[in-house]
Amino acid sequence: MASLTCSDPAPVRLDLDPHFRPCEAVDGDELYPNGIFEFNISRLVGYLLAEGRLRAELVPLGDIPDASHSAGLNERAVAAADLNRPVILAEIAPGRYNLIDGHHRVAKARRDGVPSIPAYRIRCPEHVAFLTSTRAYEAYVEYWNSKLDDASADAPPPGGARGNRGGRGTLGCGAPAAPPDVG
Repeated sequence: MASLTCSDPAPVRLDLDPHFRPCEAVDGDELYPNGIFEFNISRLVGYLLAEGRLRAELVPLGDIPDASHSAGLNERAVAAADLNRPVILAEIAPGRYNLIDGHHRVAKARRDGVPSIPAYRIRCPEHVAFLTSTRAYEAYVEYWNSKLDDASADAPPPGGARGNRGGRGTLGCGAPAAPPDVG
């Protein structure tokens, strides 16, 4: 899947948190599977709204990967999509964002010729707490760190020094060890 590229502050390495608890789904929760990385969208949206964690920003549609031809899109849902409700972009690799919620809204905006759409841009590791399994969490930490290693191999940091930036995964970077109970 294509990703939106963005210049953000320098990402940190993630360490496995032995206290990680998956964000388990309850009946009615909306989930977004992206390979092994399945996110609990309902709990993530509740967390964002309850905590006022992020403000939506306008993102040009040209910067969001086009999934409007996906076989999984429901045409009724596209027609009924609320373009004022922000989509969610999650940082899935350093500086790269995937659309994890709002595919119908993006499809409608494209079809209606809307130039930009409101979006929450969630940096890693904040969204990590909303992964639905320990296996997905462990795979994500490995994946994220491999992307950091790839980036550092391609472009050595200023001064020629390399090293661990000391990130602590979900606990050390401001995100909760597990999402709060938001209903």
